[in-house]
Formats: sequence, structure tokens, C-alpha cells
Amino acid sequence: MASAKKLPSGNWRIQVYAGKDENGKNIMKSFTAPTKREAEAMAALYAVQRKEEKNAKMTVGQAIDSYINMKENILSPSTIGGYRITRKNHIQGLMNTPLEKLTNAEIQREFNEEAKRLSPKTLRNAHGLLSAALAMYMPDFTLHTTLPARQNKIKNLPTPEEVIKAVKGTRIELPVLLSLWLSLRMSEVRGIRYKDIDGNMLTIQNTKIKFGAKEFEREQTKTYKSTRVLEVPERIMQLIGTGEPDEYVIKLKAQTITKILKRIIKDKTGKDMTFHDLRHLNASVMLELGVPEKYAMERGGWSSAHTLQTVYQHTFSEKRKSVDKQIDDYFNALISHEISHE
Repeated sequence: MASAKKLPSGNWRIQVYAGKDENGKNIMKSFTAPTKREAEAMAALYAVQRKEEKNAKMTVGQAIDSYINMKENILSPSTIGGYRITRKNHIQGLMNTPLEKLTNAEIQREFNEEAKRLSPKTLRNAHGLLSAALAMYMPDFTLHTTLPARQNKIKNLPTPEEVIKAVKGTRIELPVLLSLWLSLRMSEVRGIRYKDIDGNMLTIQNTKIKFGAKEFEREQTKTYKSTRVLEVPERIMQLIGTGEPDEYVIKLKAQTITKILKRIIKDKTGKDMTFHDLRHLNASVMLELGVPEKYAMERGGWSSAHTLQTVYQHTFSEKRKSVDKQIDDYFNALISHEISHE
């Protein structure tokens, strides 16, 4: 905003940029008031109204694009990747609608249609992105969308013993055990470098994710709680071996690991399984063993409304060591059982 100028009349005037004319010359709008403060207030109000009018001319798609671009280096690669998938494939019936013409009725109709082909979770993710973009560019717009209820799907997963037996000796044994045993995400498994391992202690602080043809490598985990230190069991240390400090431990692509896992598990057990299901199995094991929530969430890097209110710290207390040993004993017994039956 230009500085205020006192006129010979005693009034104060402020000129504000208002665009360009057909010849490309700047258009200035003047605001005059008896006091400097009043003139500044009038100019500020105009600036806000002009910005709102400019935003209103944007389409929903342009608002979402702008929101994603502004958050690209702030949010995790997986979150940004999910946003881009939503922008390209979901709620397309809204993307060309100008913000000034957007209504809750139109939004509800679009989500009603999308509910015919998308899961409740995908719909909620799309709604979350739409809500964030509107909050930035149309802050006075209040969403009133009814979404499908969350579904609690129960999958018939193989047992940890069946998984260990199926992948033993294959080239995905290490990434599978890192997830099944230590509860690592795919991005965390692929982000491990040899320099992240000190003795038998592994620091999870990097991620490696691929979206489309582009690979993202960041010294950042999915959430604050995801950055953690884990004690690596001897069996996994043997599979990890040694390498150069900056070398990645797992060199397989995520798509390759997932494809091999699905095929092996289907062939050996007749069941369907994703790589992320390994973390669910790990959580089930901790539940079965009676591991306290505090330690289970620390090992898995999970966050919740409760844990976010506390200060994160590694708990290598005697109780934590006991929990680690309890889990290690469980998986070591399964490994030993397989070795004895060779």
C-alpha cells in the first residue's frame, strides 16, 4: 500500500493499485479522509475486498492447484501425492466451477455421485482437500456436506507365521520383516540408509516415495511421531548386512515389493495382502501380547489426539526394553520354528 499523503485541504489521501487499463498503464484508486487512520482503513478494506473478488473468479480446480503448490514443501510427499491424485481423478464435476458460484447443494450433488464409485475414505480425503482450499480462498464459505459413514472392513489376513514362512529366502524377506516386525511403512523401509544404523539401533528419519515417474526422497517422516529409534533384532541385522553410509539398504522399488508380496502370499495362503497390512499384523501382535499403548505407538510411530498433546521422547526404560524383548521373542520363535523345519 502506498504511503499516506496530507493534502493542502488538511485531508489525507492514499492511492492503491487497482490493476491496469487496456494500454497496460497502472490504475490507481484514491481514498481520501479527514484523518490518516481513516484513509488507511478505507484503503485496507478495499484491498481485502479486491482480493476476495479476485479469489471469487478462481475455479475450484485453480484454488486446489494453488493450495497444493503452496503446501508442497511443507506437507509430506505422500500427502501432496494424494492431493494430486484427488485433483486429477476425483470430484471433477466441481473443478471448473468459479468459487463465486459454488454452492453447498452443488457440492453435495457431486459427492453423492462420487459415492457410487469411491470409498468413504477416499471421499473424506477429497472433501478435506476441498475444505482446505476453500478455507484459504473463500474463508467465509461454510461447508455443509453429508458424507458416507466410515466402514470398518475386516480383512482375512494371513498369520505372522504364514507371512514369515512365505517370504523366507526371497528377495523381499528383509523389507517384509522390517514392516511386520518393526512396523515400518513402505516409505520408511525404502528410506533407510546404512548411516541410519548405529550398532543395532536404527533411526527412522527419512522417507522415499514414488508418485508417477518421480521419486521423492526427504529427510522427513510422515508425522512428528514417525521419527523414532528402534532396536533391530539380530535376524534383521543379518539380512541388512553392510554397505556405504549413503547407500540405501532396500534397493527394490515399492511396486516390485508389493507385487512380489501379493503373489507370494496368494500362492502360499490363498489370501490377499498389501504391504501396509504388515503394519496391521504388527499392531495385532502387540495387542495380543498386551503391549501398553504408549510403547506400541512409539514403536509404530502412530499419532493420536492423546499422544499429540505430549512431548515426544524415546523411552528406552526397563519397561520399554521388556516390551522390545517380548516382541522379539515372539518373532524369534517363529523364525526358529521355520529354520528347524527346513
